[in-house]
Amino acid sequence: MTKKKNELWEWTKALLIAVALAAVIRYFLFAPIVVDGLSMMPTLKDQDRMIVNKLSYRIGEPKRFDIIVFHAPEKKDYIKRVIGLPGDRIEYKNDTLYVNGKAYKEPYLDQYKSEVADGPLTDDFKLEETAVGSKTVPKGELFVMGDNRRYSKDSRHIGAIPMSKVIGKATIVFWPISDAHIVKLK
Repeated sequence: MTKKKNELWEWTKALLIAVALAAVIRYFLFAPIVVDGLSMMPTLKDQDRMIVNKLSYRIGEPKRFDIIVFHAPEKKDYIKRVIGLPGDRIEYKNDTLYVNGKAYKEPYLDQYKSEVADGPLTDDFKLEETAVGSKTVPKGELFVMGDNRRYSKDSRHIGAIPMSKVIGKATIVFWPISDAHIVKLK
């Protein structure tokens, strides 16, 4: 009888340790997310399942073109691409991104740009003409956009995203298995 009680206690301890470890990993390190909508097409598809690396920004700062997950004003989590870092001047002209006056290529948009026949994929704008309302990205905030520029609710509409709202970086699609891959950032 004592042997059965010891065995039950050992299994209970192992289960509790496993649950605690899973909770720590999910809360502090990695979490799954489901892409909801078409705003990141063609890079990410609706219902793609991804891993969010929560540790990535506890260690370092975000980089331009990272794909991040953040708490949006609508009490939802959004997934978008970092376009502007604090202090950057952002402008789109003739479907080309300019950051601080320098043109940047966005190869992840090439497919959509080639398919658009009725104007640019990304309409011309300057940062101060967006919901951000200033000439530069505010300190401690990011300017983000979806890759499906015509159908993305992003910083142009909701303003710059405070770093405190960023959950983490998303780079691995794990489901569906047939589409599993590491997302190219540039």
